[in-house]
Amino acid sequence: MAAAVSAPLLRFHHHHRCLLRHSSSPRRYPAGFSRGLSSVSFGLPRSTTTAARSTASPSAPSAAAAEATDAASAQAGSDGKGDGVGEEERVVLPTNESSDRLLRIRHTVLAFCRLPFLTSLPVINLCAHVMAMAVQKLFPNSKVTIGPWIDNGFYYDFDMEPLTDKDLKRIKKEMDRIIRKNLPLVREEVSREEAQKRIEALNEPYKLEILEGIKEEPITIYHIGEEWWDLCAGPHVESTGKIDRRAVELESVAGAYWRGDESNQMLQRIYGTAWETEDQLKAYIHFKEEAKRRDHRRLGLDLDLFSIQEDAGGGLVFWHPKGAIIRHVLEDSWKQIHLQRGYDLLYTPHVAKAELWKVSGHIDFYKENMYNQMDVEDELYQLRPMNCPYHILVYKRKLHSYRDFPIRVAELGTVYRYELSGSLHGLFRVRGFTQDDAHIFCLEDQIKDEIRGVLNLTEQILGQFGFRYYEINLSTRPEKSVGSDDIWEKATLALKDALEDKGWEYKVDEGGGAFYGPKIDLKIEDALGRKWQCSTVQVDFNLPERFDITYVDSNSEKKRPIMIHRAILGSLERFFGVLIEHYAGDFPLWLAPIQARILPVTDNELQYCNEVASELKSKGIRAEVCHGERLPKLIRNAETKKVPLMAVVGPKEVQARTLTIRSRHSGEIGTMPVDEFFRRIQLAIANKSSSL
Repeated sequence: MAAAVSAPLLRFHHHHRCLLRHSSSPRRYPAGFSRGLSSVSFGLPRSTTTAARSTASPSAPSAAAAEATDAASAQAGSDGKGDGVGEEERVVLPTNESSDRLLRIRHTVLAFCRLPFLTSLPVINLCAHVMAMAVQKLFPNSKVTIGPWIDNGFYYDFDMEPLTDKDLKRIKKEMDRIIRKNLPLVREEVSREEAQKRIEALNEPYKLEILEGIKEEPITIYHIGEEWWDLCAGPHVESTGKIDRRAVELESVAGAYWRGDESNQMLQRIYGTAWETEDQLKAYIHFKEEAKRRDHRRLGLDLDLFSIQEDAGGGLVFWHPKGAIIRHVLEDSWKQIHLQRGYDLLYTPHVAKAELWKVSGHIDFYKENMYNQMDVEDELYQLRPMNCPYHILVYKRKLHSYRDFPIRVAELGTVYRYELSGSLHGLFRVRGFTQDDAHIFCLEDQIKDEIRGVLNLTEQILGQFGFRYYEINLSTRPEKSVGSDDIWEKATLALKDALEDKGWEYKVDEGGGAFYGPKIDLKIEDALGRKWQCSTVQVDFNLPERFDITYVDSNSEKKRPIMIHRAILGSLERFFGVLIEHYAGDFPLWLAPIQARILPVTDNELQYCNEVASELKSKGIRAEVCHGERLPKLIRNAETKKVPLMAVVGPKEVQARTLTIRSRHSGEIGTMPVDEFFRRIQLAIANKSSSL
């Protein structure tokens, strides 16, 4: 259940939004959808450049890499059910950052009490004021509290009786009436004493509590005509008539605790969205529908990819055969690329003595995310929350020379982190997951080159899936940390140098680093323009010191190596969830769990179909035979399950030892021998193409 925002929580939400907010450039959405996403482009226009949004490479990629990336991008934007529609009329959806008018509209729709830590932020929204005014007109005993703006609208919390969907419709009608009256918005400055007197007269205890938290004066009040007023810092449009009532929608209602404290009063939270025009609202609604269609939890069930079995426990992922084969392909590709890039692979235990986690600092700084320790023969053991200490122990197994560096080790290591049941969410928030973890031990003068190598590797791996546009954040020292100022300064400078040497632009997230070192976080942009945190690279001068790892330099003296942590996919579970939604479950040929389905016209062709399937499987192609239904239904079933290729077999194909190939994305391809079909599949897989 959502909780009303306390001051610290609001600070957290604002800090979090600084990392996740959309670009200042407007996002583009289609006016409508036509048989899938082949004609739909969500998110930022591809020509847009922002301060922290970088393309995968400032230089042109290789022809093979470009082909693979373009194919993956095309796959994400098509469901294969028909030819793509050409350029459509597009509706530009602005953001709160890009449109001052939109911000003022939203602010005016909400009622915002000015908080001391948010007075400099253009938060919430006249729509918000109008909504609060409408609620109090319909429910005179309701008490208003606070509510921040969010990416696509606003919400507001009220102390009142539980609301229903029917109540939301009544509130929206009252809002429309207020908007049509074209009431002016009037700003007034009053003393603290006068504000307190007016609030007490209205019997608004939450506003009184908020007033106590406002440190600066004068206190500002906004009036809607002569009918309603509220504490507010602005800004607003000039009158309620500036709002297009057809561009406003109340979306849902939920419970929330005042100040985010379960011991406080349960409030009613109303979520709404507001746009400049009705077309923008329609485009936003289409966007929500498309996001719902792509929900990885629904697709995971429909396509039989994975499940969360409550009998086993929440947040624990079961990979079904089709999901497991995709994971196998991902892991194989990941391992092959890492071996080519000079990494050694590791496998390490899932548990270790608790003392190891004391040395690493995790028990001091990360205990709330770790499970309870277990007693094993009078010694305490701990499920691992991270892989770093294990890789250090592997490093410490022998003495190293400066000539050995850099040393790169990588592991697909499963870790376990404590999460409250209410925070679990499909594959995105789980209790056990596998990180694509790696650590690099190097000399100080190798840091920049090694980080640059990690960034290049990140481009290569993410480019396979069509991810080419990134948002990059450099996170600096948090309040809770280990290590000296000098160590942190060196680590931060190394990351900055690598980013600037590569020519990538980035934002600085002050205080957002890990407790053991600063980091670069990279967010990918999916087919809907949403940002997902995946890759990270961190310089760590602290764990080498905690574990006292050393090497012998050219003067035969012991020195401390530099350690770099990095992950590219993040966790396999979360990345798989992102891929499901990015592709809408319609995986490209190289990733598809079943690459080809052999369909006999009648059972008379079944023996030949089984022979073909066996031959393809022996050559590494994931093929299966489906029969027992009429051919049109077999084809529909294959398309429903998003199988990329169908090979239809009738009497002529049996006689000629051929196959008639149909592509989910390209339609009829033609008739060809089995060897030719295999050769074309192999080529498409090698190029990461979506089809033949």
